[in-house]
Amino acid sequence: MTTSFSQRPSAAAPAAPAAEYLTFRLGQEEYGIDILRVQEIRSYEQPTRMAHAPEFIRGVIDLRGVIVPIVDLRLKLGCPAEYTSFTVVIILNVGGTVLGAVVDAVADVVALPADAIKPAPQFQGPMDAAFVRGIATTGERMLIVVDIASLLSGAEMGLVKAVAHG
Repeated sequence: MTTSFSQRPSAAAPAAPAAEYLTFRLGQEEYGIDILRVQEIRSYEQPTRMAHAPEFIRGVIDLRGVIVPIVDLRLKLGCPAEYTSFTVVIILNVGGTVLGAVVDAVADVVALPADAIKPAPQFQGPMDAAFVRGIATTGERMLIVVDIASLLSGAEMGLVKAVAHG
């Protein structure tokens, strides 16, 4: 995929640098996450369930000797969760904690300049939209750009860290 920027001879500020985002599907929506947080993408395997963990923390896997908590983003966001051959786990590094995020499918990597990400509308509802960095349009696609660190509350992130280091 090639992204082109028009060059203007004027002394205008240079174009915002583009950052790369891994795109993935949750239900019918397409999301983007900062590629620098992604360590790897794995096929879904049934994790070992942890007692008393919230439903969206599916359990843990052993990833080359590291215990990695598995968070199902679909359950966290109130989407239906069906496990198919396309279901994958994105292994992320969030604030020094490695965790796996279950998504319906991974699409591709897109480069988005910072000014291409527009503020998301704010809605009143049970879900905290603070994790949505904005909305970006690339071609015919609309991406919901997320900040994974903001998706989990401080208490939830503490629980994930406890599971990871438990």
